[in-house]
Amino acid sequence: MRKGANVMKLDLLGWDQTLEDSFIPLRDQGLGPARVAREDRGRYLLLDVHGERPAALAGRLRHEARSRAELPAVGDWVAVRAARAATAVIAAVLPRRSAFVRKVAGETTEEQVVAANVDTVLLVTGLDGDYNLRRIERYLAAAWESGAGPVVVLNKTDLAGDLDLRLAEVGAAAPGVAIVALSALTGRGIEALGPWLAPGRTVALLGSSGAGKSTLVNALLGAERQPTAPVRADDSRGRHVTTRRELVPLPGGALLLDTPGMRELQLWGGEEGLDGAFPDVAALAALCRFRDCGHAAEPGCAVRAAVETGALDASRLESWHKLGRELRSLMVRQDARARAAEKSKWKAIIKSMKRHPKADRWK
Repeated sequence: MRKGANVMKLDLLGWDQTLEDSFIPLRDQGLGPARVAREDRGRYLLLDVHGERPAALAGRLRHEARSRAELPAVGDWVAVRAARAATAVIAAVLPRRSAFVRKVAGETTEEQVVAANVDTVLLVTGLDGDYNLRRIERYLAAAWESGAGPVVVLNKTDLAGDLDLRLAEVGAAAPGVAIVALSALTGRGIEALGPWLAPGRTVALLGSSGAGKSTLVNALLGAERQPTAPVRADDSRGRHVTTRRELVPLPGGALLLDTPGMRELQLWGGEEGLDGAFPDVAALAALCRFRDCGHAAEPGCAVRAAVETGALDASRLESWHKLGRELRSLMVRQDARARAAEKSKWKAIIKSMKRHPKADRWK
């Protein structure tokens, strides 16, 4: 990688030697690298060595995408044409190192990329009415599936009753995961996030509406960039103050990927994320008599035995069952969608062959 001012700017956006080496064939085509900072209904804002500028998708890229997940998402590295023009044209999306993905809301079986190429996922929950251990487990499953490392951020310590109790509860629900307790409003404890905010590193801020993410963004930026709003007194839920995903450079050189609060997080992926979120259950499962033990009524189940002795909380096993059923249901729907797509493809091929008989095709 050539040294110089431009390269250093790319470094601060997360660019490294591995990306540079993989980009050589694209450079030979006259393309340049850029990172997606914002996406709004097919319009993009990019960051590159020339600064901020708008971009549009190349028609071929839009046409060939089989789903929205294959289109650029915030955090993606892309290859652009006319690298020095006012408006860039996105010609390709580079492979993602990590992607926090969820199922789109409703009945549609389709994935939505919430954050791409993130090093650390900061899972924010408020220590008020927003506090929910089962939701933390759900977010952890999605985070482990993403390929990024999770950190649980307990916000609003100024409202916490018994902080030590909350820390113990979250520690049991998030084994092996770093936990940071802070108050974004007062600034107390924010310095504890420093190890994950190194120059060139990307952190994504994720959590439910009302968790205090916008207040935390302002505290990290040292400025009132994001508007904030009070939460409802009855359930501590807020309205969506942040309305779009955006990649924001922080004063210390890290990049913060801010996201709107989520009303719901439906999982997307396999069982790797579930094992990551429940390593205690996975370790106990290895001791069960039967390898395919469902931890329900099978004899010799080490997981259920741990619940009976109090070594494993019953609510944690119940949460594991619930998320597992959700993932299995999702896989069934994904298989059905894949079969339908394959059937549709062959119907189109057969229809085309009938319209153009072999004798005609060889003329």
